[in-house]
Amino acid sequence: MTEQSRARFRTEARSEHPDPVLLCLLAAAEHTLADSAYTEDGRLEPAPTLDALSAACQAALDRHATAVRLAVAERRPGTPEETAALLAAVLGGRERFHGQPSDYRRLESSLLPDVLRRRRGLPIMLSLVWTAVAARAGLTVHGVALPGHFIVAVGSPDRPDQYVLADPFHGGRLLSAQDAAALVTASGHPFSAELLTPAQPLDIVLRVLGNIRSWAADRPEHARTQLWATELSLLLPRHPAQLRLERAELLVRTADFLAGAAEMDAYAEILDVFDPESATRVRQEAKAARHRLN
Repeated sequence: MTEQSRARFRTEARSEHPDPVLLCLLAAAEHTLADSAYTEDGRLEPAPTLDALSAACQAALDRHATAVRLAVAERRPGTPEETAALLAAVLGGRERFHGQPSDYRRLESSLLPDVLRRRRGLPIMLSLVWTAVAARAGLTVHGVALPGHFIVAVGSPDRPDQYVLADPFHGGRLLSAQDAAALVTASGHPFSAELLTPAQPLDIVLRVLGNIRSWAADRPEHARTQLWATELSLLLPRHPAQLRLERAELLVRTADFLAGAAEMDAYAEILDVFDPESATRVRQEAKAARHRLN
């Protein structure tokens, strides 16, 4: 199943219009499809299939979109402000999508099926739900990748002067430009208007996978989770070259010493061009990995 889902992930990531919902679903499948669970009466319940997982997520998004369409038909919002308030009332209010500080400590907060089930998650995942539901309801909403806190903008990307910003993590709280600037500066970054441009689909997926990698990196017992998140990141057309070394080190940590050492040697060849000292260090790590076979 992993080979099948990764092949679909790679194909979708390289399509003309990659779908971040599908890519995040396929990423979650790396975790969800590997897990069987015991029922209350002690029976082993197999993990769901990829098709079943996809169907459940699409049904949930469609159900929330229906709720939004009904609200639109009733209220007939005429401005981005009214549309943003309507989405906040439906998704943040009636449907109870929101986040809490404790969600940063849970892997489920970055896995789309769990976010849809729990209606809780990280800012970027809740923003993805907002944009996906809004699109199904015929509304224009896009993600905004502020450093440290992902939000959404309601309104046409062609008219940034008329954007209305909302924070799905806080139930759709409306934000002024000053509020957005404060979020950015609180994360230690300078604010500029360019930060309010629509987030690109593959950048969203890379950031989601980065959140999973960071979560697992803080928990050494979850090295395999960090490994699959890193390997999926490497399937994206654009990714930091440093991820190749991260994958090599994770292969060694999960006892695949030969594959990890080979990946380190390949990465060292890249470093030879601009950082020979680091290349030497990486080759020494590769040699040490091979010695662990003895």
